[in-house]
Amino acid sequence: MNAQTYEIWKEEAAYGEYIAQLAVMSLVDEADLTPKPGLVDRNSSGSHSDMTIETMHRSAYALKDTFVKMAEVSFYQKPSQQLREQLAEIGRYGEQDMFKATGGVNTHKGAIWSLGLLASAAAINGPNVTAWQITQTAGAIARYPDRKSPKQATNGKKVRHRYGVPGAVGEAQQGFPHIMIYALPALKKAREKGASERHAKLDALLSLMASLDDTCILHRGGKEALSITKAGARAVLKAGGSLTPAGMKALSFLDEKLVSINASPGGSADLLAAAIFLDRLSNLSAFR
Repeated sequence: MNAQTYEIWKEEAAYGEYIAQLAVMSLVDEADLTPKPGLVDRNSSGSHSDMTIETMHRSAYALKDTFVKMAEVSFYQKPSQQLREQLAEIGRYGEQDMFKATGGVNTHKGAIWSLGLLASAAAINGPNVTAWQITQTAGAIARYPDRKSPKQATNGKKVRHRYGVPGAVGEAQQGFPHIMIYALPALKKAREKGASERHAKLDALLSLMASLDDTCILHRGGKEALSITKAGARAVLKAGGSLTPAGMKALSFLDEKLVSINASPGGSADLLAAAIFLDRLSNLSAFR
């Protein structure tokens, strides 16, 4: 390895590490965000009797090597069948790491898919690109099939077929429209109003909950639970969002309702983590 090649390798390794660290931080930020309706946060386990905030943290940190590897295989690549299947294989090993860290609890399977694609797309594009460029690249990767995917039907597949919704797969293949149309604009709008980062991220989550056909909600409670979730999230936003007392009161009511029907907007939570990742990636001051 000559000196120039070594310097390029060092820069790639540093950027791959940076991408992975941002992905992990985004998962931790999403978990720590409080209060979240029906979800694990610092106050409660929401609708998840098998998870705690500590479980979520262990899972997030256990996935760092997965995201590093996804970035590393993506440098100098373009979306392709080969890359899609390389990422899928790394992701399946990542799921094993997650289950080891959580004692068999599925905390972040959906996030491995979404953040994994975005981490790969970030590595392909390099620093100083827009969220739109990253999501479009991720979508191009996702549109290739994983020919080595296990044949057994997952909960996500069953829900997509039963209710005719895109699910996490369709969301990625379309270039993450709910992140681009709802979550990132909600972050920007809340910040422009002077909201804290906590309130901005809560409003971004609520914007996702109000619009997404969340397969986690559908799996747990069907169409009725999804209708309750969307209406409740819209009520919070209509009351001024999490920044207002009326909005927080509506949010608390929605949380109680979702817990009472054992519903959890896990798909929205995964997309929030992905939105946080893209938002952080737009500020590369830490990568120098």
